[in-house]
Amino acid sequence: MATPQPPPALPQYLQEYEFSQENRDFISSLPTEKGWIANHLHQYQGFWHATRHMQGVLASQKHFQALDTDILLVSTPKSGTTWLKAVLFALVKRVHYPDPQQHPLLTNNPHVLVPFLELDVYIEKQVPDLTCLAPPRLFSTHLPYVSLPDSVKNSACKVVYLCRDPKDTFVSLWHFANKLRAKSRGTISLEEAFDKFCKGVSLGGPFWDHVLGYWKESLERPEKVMFFKFEEMKEEPTLHLRRLAEFLGCPFSPEEETQGVADDILRLCSFDNLSNLDVNQSGKLSSGEENSTFFRKGEVGDWMNYLTDEMVERLDCINEEKLQGSGLKF
Repeated sequence: MATPQPPPALPQYLQEYEFSQENRDFISSLPTEKGWIANHLHQYQGFWHATRHMQGVLASQKHFQALDTDILLVSTPKSGTTWLKAVLFALVKRVHYPDPQQHPLLTNNPHVLVPFLELDVYIEKQVPDLTCLAPPRLFSTHLPYVSLPDSVKNSACKVVYLCRDPKDTFVSLWHFANKLRAKSRGTISLEEAFDKFCKGVSLGGPFWDHVLGYWKESLERPEKVMFFKFEEMKEEPTLHLRRLAEFLGCPFSPEEETQGVADDILRLCSFDNLSNLDVNQSGKLSSGEENSTFFRKGEVGDWMNYLTDEMVERLDCINEEKLQGSGLKF
């Protein structure tokens, strides 16, 4: 008789670390809903986070000390984050990697080069040593504005915000969730996920509150926060790359313009190029996610292949209600 095999260990991104009793008690006191990927989502400061991420959220709020030279990429989940991480790294570090054949993006997933504060940096070590990172330090986060560490809000560090049409955001998030869910849980249906998304119960949600927090801040402090839409960047990438370079204080020189450096960056960071690299086809992050999970289509308007007329009408009504008077439109 064959010896029964133990069930396979969960990948790290689905595991829940041993919390301190204080954190365990605190998290258990929060409103809780069934998660899309992990078992639960917890509502903290008005937004939803997976149980494992809560450790990183609380630790980054408590311990992260932003420097004036830091650059923080903030995004709603599944809004083109992987692409903009690559663009941001290639842009800011271009002086260090002049040889395109030796660029770190060819052998590293963008999430390794621009780590998430609450999902990578502070998820295991509550007080990591960040002193070895050369300025400008690049980090990313899905945290809403209200939950950013105080040092980010109060320093001169730059915040780059990226969002995407909620219809495409939802469809991408639904696909992503089903790729990462434990097989024992089965899939989450389009209808169930859509209802959760509309009610704001999604990773980093409510989507509209997340977007509006940074939109308003970008209007009040344009020198601090730059607001991008995925669709606009896809339509005019060179224009917005130049805008980003100016905002970050590293504009392209006349010589770089003549040499076509901006075009080189966009070519290196294109969806076709990144998605076909060996590291992104067969590699894994240290937390267990396959790199290929972060590359699906990267298109505008894919929602038309999935959403019913009723779903579109419901999202359009929410958009109109939530964004009314803000000046922001999708």
